Amino acid sequence: MLVLLFVLIFALIGAPVFAVMAGATQLAWATHPDQTKHFMRFLAPDVLDERFAGSPILVTVPLFTFIGYALAESKAPERIVRASEAFFGWLPGGLAIVCIIASAFFTTLTGGSAVTIVAVGGLLYPALVKSGYPKDYSLGLVMTGGSLGLLLPPSLPILIYSMVAGIDFNKAFKAGVLPGLLVVGLLAVHAGYVGVRHKIPRSTPSLKEMAGAFWAIKWELGIPVLILGGLATGLTDIDEGAALAACYVLAVELLVHRDLKAKDLPRLAANSMALAGALVLIMAMAMALTTFLIYEGVPGKIFAWFTGLGITKPWHFLVMLNLFMYVQGALMEGFSSILVAVPLLLPFGAEFGLSPFHLAMMFLLNLEIAFLSPPFGQNLFVTSFRFNKPMASLYRISLPFLGILVIGLLMIMYIPSLSTVAVQKDIAEAKVKAEKIGEPPREAWMMECVQEDRNNPLPCTDEDKKKWGAGKEIKAPDQPEPETPLPDPSAEPGTEPGDDDKKGDTDDDLLEQMMGGDKKGDAAGSDAGKEEEKKGDDDSDDELLKEMLK
Repeated sequence: MLVLLFVLIFALIGAPVFAVMAGATQLAWATHPDQTKHFMRFLAPDVLDERFAGSPILVTVPLFTFIGYALAESKAPERIVRASEAFFGWLPGGLAIVCIIASAFFTTLTGGSAVTIVAVGGLLYPALVKSGYPKDYSLGLVMTGGSLGLLLPPSLPILIYSMVAGIDFNKAFKAGVLPGLLVVGLLAVHAGYVGVRHKIPRSTPSLKEMAGAFWAIKWELGIPVLILGGLATGLTDIDEGAALAACYVLAVELLVHRDLKAKDLPRLAANSMALAGALVLIMAMAMALTTFLIYEGVPGKIFAWFTGLGITKPWHFLVMLNLFMYVQGALMEGFSSILVAVPLLLPFGAEFGLSPFHLAMMFLLNLEIAFLSPPFGQNLFVTSFRFNKPMASLYRISLPFLGILVIGLLMIMYIPSLSTVAVQKDIAEAKVKAEKIGEPPREAWMMECVQEDRNNPLPCTDEDKKKWGAGKEIKAPDQPEPETPLPDPSAEPGTEPGDDDKKGDTDDDLLEQMMGGDKKGDAAGSDAGKEEEKKGDDDSDDELLKEMLK
């Protein structure tokens, strides 16, 4: 109760998120019934271990943040809008589709809704209104576009989710492509409907303009190619790819387009590293808080409470899960939401046998919805500030777009294969590899269902449970029985395999007796001899002392 009171008070007075997390964690340890836990060092174990401090994502986050700031300061948004308009502007609702695609592409590179709304939305909102789109629709589209790229690679939220959940981010990137395109497609269909309904004029497709726009954006297209290509070929890890991309962006914007000047770099670095430093602090303190919650078995207690309410089936859990994620995402900043909520949700996902990628896509799409949701959605605040609109007026505007995102969420929720089809091949390959070496397919199980203990993955399917066991310990693979040695034709009748060794022992004993010794009594005899020798020495000393006293 004291910890909850602390959190409420400091959150209401506007304390930083990392400070609230750190204070709550330390207060929880300081008031622990076990006095041996009253030490600051309990904040550190999971923060300083290899899983967190050694994670390449800690380096990737600042680099991606810097890339986003550099692109936003340059004219990259204008080039992205031009290319999108050239390729999609001739479709029904063409300019609105341009806004959707440009926003999604820009968000994958920046990871932040605020940057996308300010950079891309600032360009396209006046153009949408000028083209004849309703003002409310234009504003709602720009507001929604701020978080559209969260499911598409190389999205920063996918990276952070992967680190917290302990899943392979390369596989998570693949899993996010289809759900991400689904959401973009749903919004594009709605944009086409609005364009036809309001008779918005369409541009004439021009191959020359397409070629020119593509040529202008070729350098920006190199960013995801560099990152994802390096990961796909194995030439770079994610942190190395991010470093290469940052150098690439600097070279392009300083030397090729010359949108940035050398004097701009200190300001960009300071602004981006301030944000990145805050993210790393939040991640560290969230990890410390998670350690306490797991130590106290909080997820298990919450799960028992849920099941006591009658939530015993996967679809019950999915409904409660999405409601929880929606409320939590609407009240917290995006990265904080991932770091705080994911460790709490993983045990439930493990109990109900959900795919880790299915859970990831639902969580991240809920995050998109929460960013847009009244009353505290982050996109609402940014849009209100950027376009000088009252917050209350944005609540009504956001509702149709929330409805579209909820339809996408329901499809992803009830069709898990949308999130898992891209990794099925990887799961099958992991099982074949394990079968060849006669080991349990633990790597496949990590991809197949959420694991409560990643150090001891358990089977997911009924077939694997039957083969390897469904308990907390996995059966060792069956070993072939040792072959029974064939009898030696030269051996005497009636002897058994191994009798030769016994015969050898008998011969050795006989030899010892002939030499005047006893092999079995050597140790005893040696000890007895030492005792006699010691006794003789003691007698000699006594006689010498008597002679000296005469």
